[in-house]
Formats: sequence, structure tokens, C-alpha cells
Amino acid sequence: MNRAILIAVGAVALIIAYFVLAAFLPRWWSIRVGNFSDQAFSKGIFLGLVLGIACTLVPLLLFFAAWSVRRKRGGKVSAIIALVIAVVVAIPNLLTLTIVLGSNNAAHAGERTLDTEAPGFRGATALGAVIAVVIFALLVFLIVRARRSRTQKRLAGSADAPAV
Repeated sequence: MNRAILIAVGAVALIIAYFVLAAFLPRWWSIRVGNFSDQAFSKGIFLGLVLGIACTLVPLLLFFAAWSVRRKRGGKVSAIIALVIAVVVAIPNLLTLTIVLGSNNAAHAGERTLDTEAPGFRGATALGAVIAVVIFALLVFLIVRARRSRTQKRLAGSADAPAV
């Protein structure tokens, strides 16, 4: 009985927190970006590109690292830490996404603030995210190709060695 009450109270607290944060975070984030950009296209675009690239590429690399180490000794803990850090690093992009895709009043207020205070930020963030995905795909391709090449060399080396 106590456990059910605790779960219900926790669920209600999470729902309340969601609605409070949904009303607060898009406005807050747009004001922060607007203050940094200072109504300048160049600053808005620069900030959008930097956040778009960094806050997409770093989480993708951390997800890849978590995937790579999950089966090694101590890898599960490392993978969980990498995933948590990846989510934290992705928060600026997620906040921008809530403004762009959101349909509540806070998202619309955030859009208006970004349009006037940080022109070019949303488009530059999207472009930065695309650039980061392309860079990530190239890096993964190179890493996988290098691993495959090392494995093939190792297998070829062991096949050439005389049996004792």
C-alpha cells in the first residue's frame, strides 16, 4: 500500500514538473540565446552553428562509445555514464527543438524571441546538426574500416604462419 502511494505521488510530481518545465524552459532558453546573440545575424548564426555541431556530434560520439564498450569489463557502467553525459550535452539542441516543434504558448513565445533577438539561430542550428551527422557518419565509416583492415591483417598473418 505504501509503495503504491509512493509511486502515485512520484507520478503526480513528474507530471507537475513536466508542465512547469514545458511552460518555463522554451522561454528561458530563447531569452538566453537572444541575450548572447544581441539581435545580430552573425552572432545568432555563429551560436547556432557551434551549438548545432557540438551538441549533436559529441552526443553521437558518446553513444557510439557507449555501444562500443558495453560488452567489455566495466563497460556497462562506462556506457551508462557516457549515455548520461550525451543526454546532458544534447540539452541545448533539445531545448531548441522544443521551441521549433512545440505547440504550446511557451514554444510560440520562444519562436518570437528567437526571431527578433537571435535571427538565424534556428536555421544555423539545424544546419550544424546536419553537418555533425555527416561528420559522425564519416568518422564511424573510418573507424569501422580501420577495425576491419586490422582484423583482416591479423587473420592473414596467422594464416601465413607455419603450423608448429
